Parts: sequence; structure tokens; C-alpha cells
Amino acid sequence: MSDVKEKKANEPSTNVPVKTDSFGNPIDPTVGFARGTIIRSSIDEALRLRHGQAVAARRVKMLGAESIGVFTGNQRDFPIRAEDIATLCEEWVGPGLEAEELRQVAIGHMGARGDDAVAIFNRTSAGIIATIAALADGRPVVSVVPPKGRSHASVVRGAKIAGVPVHEVQGDNEWLKVIEAQRPVLVVITTVTSSLERLEDHVTLEVAQYARALGAKVFLDEAYGARLRTVLHGGRLSLQLGADIAVTNCDKAGLSGPRAGVLVGRAELVTAAAAKGAEFGMEARAPIAAAVLRSLQKYQPEDLRQESVAGQKLADALAQKMGADLVQRSDLGPMVEEDAVLRVLLRIAGRESEKPAVVPCEATSALGMVLLEDHGILTVNTHGQPGARVSLRLKPTLDALGRTGGFDAVVSAVMQALDKVAAVVHDRDAIAQLILGK
Repeated sequence: MSDVKEKKANEPSTNVPVKTDSFGNPIDPTVGFARGTIIRSSIDEALRLRHGQAVAARRVKMLGAESIGVFTGNQRDFPIRAEDIATLCEEWVGPGLEAEELRQVAIGHMGARGDDAVAIFNRTSAGIIATIAALADGRPVVSVVPPKGRSHASVVRGAKIAGVPVHEVQGDNEWLKVIEAQRPVLVVITTVTSSLERLEDHVTLEVAQYARALGAKVFLDEAYGARLRTVLHGGRLSLQLGADIAVTNCDKAGLSGPRAGVLVGRAELVTAAAAKGAEFGMEARAPIAAAVLRSLQKYQPEDLRQESVAGQKLADALAQKMGADLVQRSDLGPMVEEDAVLRVLLRIAGRESEKPAVVPCEATSALGMVLLEDHGILTVNTHGQPGARVSLRLKPTLDALGRTGGFDAVVSAVMQALDKVAAVVHDRDAIAQLILGK
């Protein structure tokens, strides 16, 4: 990053200096990317999502559901059975009918203790926010993240709701000094970020043991990590890493959906988080909880292995076309940083010496819209929730490559989309039209 400026004292504190991207745009510390004149806030991100949904709907109406492949890494099926509709999905009795079966399969999935509890939230971010709001107890939250990674936006937002600052430290840095200095009641450890930076298990275990020795509660953000660490890297199950509670996502890294967060751990802590979530309307209703049960029951680690193999092959193909210096590799597929995407667009347009009319997140959003509308490639750049990462990430779900023509077709689509966006990258209004449809 370029010039670093200190935050003003009256700004919401995350104890992180304000930074700029490689174009000199100030980075919003909550979401970790620079906002521009098109994507100015979460409201604009929501409008972008709505437009992305409309673009996807038009394509499905014209070409059918098979014309779209999902490259967000989120399968988002809804695997309930016909007989579940009148039983487990029934709002009054269903939760009680499934409660123990769901608890058992969830604690098995997360490596929890026999007397641990389970709560289901309408999304993982909701579980994180509710847990921090319930457990921070007026003290600063320490967030330990993988090297080169950062906390999910929900960690910062949860702390804001709790009225406490976040002190973020990377796992290869002096986390011990930060925990000792802050004496938090709650330490959040992100084992795998949404960009798939990974914290080694031994570091997680060391942080958890030290924090608990000082009396802190330890909360693992295992949205990806619960399966990615264990299946692809031979890691320990989540709650065998010394934490009190952990949350995972039900529609990524080998789980098929639905979109939901599964919180598992010490009963009194899970109950407190669930109660806070219910206050905010974040709890999962009976049909979602029923689908979570079925998803956990049918989970097969081989699905994740197949996704990983496909992602690596796609990374190979994209790197051959764009260059290995631009294309980064994650366990689930290729990634190109948003700043790099904008630089590629400016180079293609022959405008490298000009001040860009848009910021990097707007460039990747426009690229995502073209990939979706012209090629049926659905990415987080069109369908991510407010606060989601804005780099170009291609994490194919199981049938995504088959629906979009295979590796070469996807790479060709990326190159064509880059050319199309580059033709208007100097035109702020044209980019806004692509992103927001107005």
C-alpha cells in the first residue's frame, strides 16, 4: 500500500491506520477496499447486487438455468426432502423435532464436545455479529488473522454494534503482545479468510491457549476453514483447536447449502449469541435449519477435493493467458487483485498515464457484470453482499465449468470481458451503467 495516514480521533476506531490503494484512493477500513463515485457505500453495493440479480434473471429467462455457472464458491442448494416440508419445516414444531439430530451432526462436523450446543443463523456474518455483540462485554476485541489476510467485515461491524474497538493482528506478527496489552474478553481467530489466506493450525492453537489462559473466550471464524483446513491440509477439526466456539458457513467449501451460519460450542456462549441474534432478527427459521441438517448429513469431503482440483486447473489456464505475475492461486481457484484488474484495463485501453475515472472495486464490478451477462459466469463481483471482497475470484462450484463450456471457454470469456470493459473504462457513466443499470 502507499501513503499511510493516521485515523482521526473521532472516527470509529479499529486501531488500524487509514491506508490507500496503489492508485492513492483511501481504503474504507471496514470493508478493506477503496470506494469511488459509483460504489460509495453499502447502499450502492446493495443496488449492484440487485442489478446483478436482474441480469442473471434475464439470462435464465432467455437461455435457461443451465446457462449460468456459479464461480463464487457457494453452491447454495436447498437440500430438504419432500417429507420435511410438513414436519421439520413447520415453524412451531419443526425446530424441536430436529434439534437433537441437528446438534449431533453439527458437533461431529466441528469436532465439538458431547455437551456442546448449536445455533443456526440466517448467514455466517449474522452469527459473527451476534456472537461479538453478545460476548465482547465492553472490552476491545482482538482479531487474529492469517498472514496477509484481514478480518471479515462482520467482525468490524459486530464490534461497532457492541461499541468496542477491534485490534487486528496477523498471525505471524506480535499477537501475544496485543492480547496481553488489551486483555480482551473475546478473541476472534479467522483461520481462513474469504480470499483463502490460511492460518497454520499450530498458530491457532497457540493463540487460543494463550488467550484462554488470560481469561478470554476464543471464537473461531471457520466459514471456510472447518473443511478447507481439514480436507485439503489435514488440519484438526475446528473445536479441537482450543477454542470455546466456532462458526462455519453451510454453503461453501464442500457444503452444498443453504446459505446459513452454524455456530457450535460451549452451551452458555452459544445460547447468549443465539439470544442476541434473535433480538436482531438474525436467527435461521425452521426451513433453513432443516436444510442445514440435510446438508450436514450428506456432506462428502470428496466434493471439496473436486472443487479444488477444478480451481487449480482453471488457475493454470488463466495464468497462461494473463501471466503468472497477475494471477494468484488459492485452494479453490484463481484470483486477480482489484488494483491489478484496473491496471490491466487501463493498459488494454492505452490509458495507463491517465487518472482512472473509476476505483478498482468499480472496475471489477463492471467486469463481473459483463462476465455474467455475456458468458453466464456468476461471481462475487455481481452477487457479493455489501462488504464482500472485490478482487476477481473464480472459485467454480461442482457444475460451474460444465455449464460455461470448460476451462478454455472461461478464460476466453475473461479476456473478452476485459476488452469490453477496457473500451469504456475512461467513461464513468458507462461503467455506472454496467454496474447499476442506470
